[in-house]
Amino acid sequence: MALAFLAAAALAAATLPEPQPLTIGETVTFEAVGAERQVNIILPPDYAAKPEQRWPVVYMLDGAVKQDLMMGAGLMRWGALWGRSRDAIIVGIETKDRQRELLPETGDAAERAKYPSAGESAAFRAWLADTVKPMVEARYRHDGTAILVGESAAGHFVVETWAEAPALFTGYAAISPSLQWNSEALSRRALATTVRPPLYLSIADEGGATETGMERLLGALPKGQPHCFSDRRSELRHATALHGLMPEALQYLLPTEADWLEEYGMVLRCDRRGG
Repeated sequence: MALAFLAAAALAAATLPEPQPLTIGETVTFEAVGAERQVNIILPPDYAAKPEQRWPVVYMLDGAVKQDLMMGAGLMRWGALWGRSRDAIIVGIETKDRQRELLPETGDAAERAKYPSAGESAAFRAWLADTVKPMVEARYRHDGTAILVGESAAGHFVVETWAEAPALFTGYAAISPSLQWNSEALSRRALATTVRPPLYLSIADEGGATETGMERLLGALPKGQPHCFSDRRSELRHATALHGLMPEALQYLLPTEADWLEEYGMVLRCDRRGG
């Protein structure tokens, strides 16, 4: 005990470096779709050191600090570290009432009763198009690549945006999208023959109408549509889908020329692929 006390006293008497703030990004606060919300921007570590370089942008829904921002940024950085996917600017978009902001109206009485505020996805998308994207593109050095990533209700928003406003982003990743919403209405839309930007889709153990909605959507994709469908029904739960599959989604949408990925188990698994 005496030795421990003396060691602690010596350490206290020593001159130690003062802790410094660890800054990982920037935040901008907006009033949008009836709520105050933050848009969080995390730049690549060498962004300042490479003033001539431009970067892809990954727009991550449910991107508040208390939501998926830190996990998403970590997974993206891990993928870039290994060369699995290109490094990128992360833009985390906070949601406050997910059903209101991410889903369209529903004709299902049970869904209306459970989520009475749902139905303003079009307004949320307009805010992204008119405010968020222009702000990011004006302030940060982007290369024109813009990827939208979302899971569950946010995944439904991703697919809906891909279907309704495909030019808004250059690539889309919908992880376990809630395609059961409104009696699977999104999967029943006539997509005609219009080929849209690349689309990453995945499904975990959701089953039921989410699964039948996914099968219908896959069957309705236009001929030649670039897409990757990762079927993880027997491997992942809904709660673990985003953690498990965001690296794969970025590998598909932000590919590199790395030739060592398969050796390390970083396999792009497209159980169905097109385009």
